[in-house]
Amino acid sequence: MSLSSAPVDVTTIVFLLDDDLSVLKSTSRLLSSAGWEVESFTNPHLFLEQVRTQLPPVVVIDILMPMMNGLEVQERLRRVSPSTQVIVLNSNDDPAVRSRALAAGASAFLLKKVDDGALLTRIASVLGKTQEL
Repeated sequence: MSLSSAPVDVTTIVFLLDDDLSVLKSTSRLLSSAGWEVESFTNPHLFLEQVRTQLPPVVVIDILMPMMNGLEVQERLRRVSPSTQVIVLNSNDDPAVRSRALAAGASAFLLKKVDDGALLTRIASVLGKTQEL
């Protein structure tokens, strides 16, 4: 997979929210290598504060977090920035959680073990861009 040839708008910022630092680090590196600016958060409250000032076009959020679950974050995010596209990245495929996230407006529900190319393609897709990987 060649990320260097991917036509990505480098001014586009993607917010990441996950309590797992290793997931944040690896996902941040992946998105940065594809040309996106990345803001990473482990704290949902800080994430939501920052969203109020930056209104990111796309966010990638985890569901299972200790302070506030991702579905609650998604609900609060919708009130602050309804145009922000939400991609849920979760460790297991619970059909009830998937259904709730998608019904609440998530653009995608992906498993954390998703192929890097699939995640990049999905982000590019929700941003309305085409990307060759």
